[in-house]
Amino acid sequence: VVILTGGTGITRRDITPDAVSTLGTKHIPGFGELFRMLSYSDIGSSTIQSRADAWLCRDTLAFILPGSTGAVRLGMDKILVEQLDVRTRPCNFIQLLDRFRGPAS
Repeated sequence: VVILTGGTGITRRDITPDAVSTLGTKHIPGFGELFRMLSYSDIGSSTIQSRADAWLCRDTLAFILPGSTGAVRLGMDKILVEQLDVRTRPCNFIQLLDRFRGPAS
């Protein structure tokens, strides 16, 4: 699991999602959608400028968060802490890690 912060805006220097997408094998659009939904209660419509995202890059999960401390805290506390905990039900990313490795069935 890789967690990247920063470079998720819409200016010329914000290229993190673009760089990760070139390595990605499966997009996880729900991560960015959920992040922006949760972020709306904190920053309102400004959340539309965020390109928070997630990708499976072969057998590595890559999560891309905005660089502000509030955004990192939100992404970690409200999404990633749960999804990176094997006890989270009904499902979580950790229980899927072994399925990312090896040949597709």
